[in-house]
Amino acid sequence: MRQSFKLELAEARHMIAAAIRKSAEIGIAETVCVTDDGGYPLALERMDGARVTGPQIAWNKAFTAAGHKRSTHLFNQPPNGPALPGNEAFGIQWSFDGKFAVFVGGFPIVVDDEVVGGIGLSGGNGEQDTQCGVAALQALQELLHGHRVLVAADIKK
Repeated sequence: MRQSFKLELAEARHMIAAAIRKSAEIGIAETVCVTDDGGYPLALERMDGARVTGPQIAWNKAFTAAGHKRSTHLFNQPPNGPALPGNEAFGIQWSFDGKFAVFVGGFPIVVDDEVVGGIGLSGGNGEQDTQCGVAALQALQELLHGHRVLVAADIKK
């Protein structure tokens, strides 16, 4: 039997707090969602002043990253992004009733080489969302001393 790490509320809240600290540092109002491995929210927080559309967008990004085990922006990265016109997954963003996000801001949460969840951010531009997402992954790595946490922007498992 295989054992794996299960992401829980305490870790999700820790990641969100780190993302929000980073977003405050760079002066952007973010919404951050952390999901379990099935793409269902464990925690979601919208900063004061963040867009009202942020919660759904952040959840969609986290859902996609967890479920498809890759950073959402990799779907549209030329030349081989699978969601680009002419490539094998063109149109995938209309899957799951439009919940499939193929733009910057969603990252799988990888612990001990297993995808245990996803984090999605909405509110900044792509670079800002990425900075906040990586800060959250870094915070999880620091929290989980005895586990390997993948801290990177371009994640494909």
